[in-house]
Amino acid sequence: MLIPRSSSCCARALRLSTHHHAIAMAVPSLLSSFSHLFPRGHGFKPFPQFLSSSCSASPFSSLSSVPSPMPNRRSKTPVAAALLEIGGVKIAKDDVVRESDPTNNVPDNIFSKIGLQLHRRDNHPVGILKNAIFDYFDTNYASKFVKFDDLCPIVSVQQNFDEVLVPADHVSRSYNDTYYVNADTVLRCHTSAHQAELLREGHSHFLVTGDVYRRDSIDSTHYPVFHQMEGVRVFSPDEWKDSGTDATSYAAMDLKKCLEGLARHLFGAVEMRWVDTYFPFTNPSFELEIYFQENWMEVLGCGVTEQDILTRNGRKDSVAWAFGLGLERLAMVLFDIPDIRLFWSTDQRFTSQFSEGKLGVKFKPFSKFPPCYKDISFWISDSFTENNLCEVVRGVAGDLVEEWNVREAVQGKLYVTLR
Repeated sequence: MLIPRSSSCCARALRLSTHHHAIAMAVPSLLSSFSHLFPRGHGFKPFPQFLSSSCSASPFSSLSSVPSPMPNRRSKTPVAAALLEIGGVKIAKDDVVRESDPTNNVPDNIFSKIGLQLHRRDNHPVGILKNAIFDYFDTNYASKFVKFDDLCPIVSVQQNFDEVLVPADHVSRSYNDTYYVNADTVLRCHTSAHQAELLREGHSHFLVTGDVYRRDSIDSTHYPVFHQMEGVRVFSPDEWKDSGTDATSYAAMDLKKCLEGLARHLFGAVEMRWVDTYFPFTNPSFELEIYFQENWMEVLGCGVTEQDILTRNGRKDSVAWAFGLGLERLAMVLFDIPDIRLFWSTDQRFTSQFSEGKLGVKFKPFSKFPPCYKDISFWISDSFTENNLCEVVRGVAGDLVEEWNVREAVQGKLYVTLR
């Protein structure tokens, strides 16, 4: 989550891993696009003395001779398809990207990811991991868990927040954190957005996998589109009445047994520990950590489903557990993939390294381009927000952007380094 800042004098740095020509092309467009973020009187003003380079053979020495396009809040990223169909729902670009709607903040480059569904590709690390998790549940809970992996990512605010008890003032509801199609519709932030609907349909054991969308910072482990899996199991009173424990304790014990088995299935005989935590939709809530590669690593979050969710959806006398995990987070560890952007690569040098059913094949790096640094700086105002700037950077430079680091700020100037 983005922590609100108390001062407008915040500074970040951009690192772009690419060759010199790509940097030369990206920087002028970034400079032009930054300007529309700041109100008149606090306008963007680059300082040429900071346009230095730590690389030799720089393609340009200043920006004064490089023409820049007029800024536009929309990305210039090519859109993969103007009409999509996901889970039987037809989606047109104009349904998601609406320049004339002030409540819409979905850029073209985000729309271009809708429908790609990396989790449904059997030869992709995300799809390989999803199938490995499916195998675990099929082996240990034969024919019990129904699997959903093609549900439409466009959901209502009610589905995404209200039905899973996200408080009205929670930061995740803000336009700074969530992609809004309009005031009442969003791109889902989590696969939990489908939980209430599936409970109402009568499902008692289900796994939901899908792409989720969040406006986020720029670094090697964060991306505005990633993939989650949600699991839910509902128990009837007959299942715990003879256990000698109350319903909540029974569900919690079953949950931990299930997920410890899943961790061993994916990572082998690892040391584990449970950490108490808080989620709006479960109580009690836990995080499972494993000791892997000499570090404690969070694997997933889970808990006993809040009774209010069950009651609202026709399961008043039941108890349930739920878990959620990020597929990229685990796949980066299992496949030794160092940067989350690589999951979206279509380069055959990446895609050819992975095969269906082969979990944990170690990624072999294939790019040897040296980093190239470019420094720029500009004024910022009280209206500056980090995620808005990250959206502009991604819209112009695409997946060249590697990381967004804190740098010094002096008297309201923002210093940015492009790598």
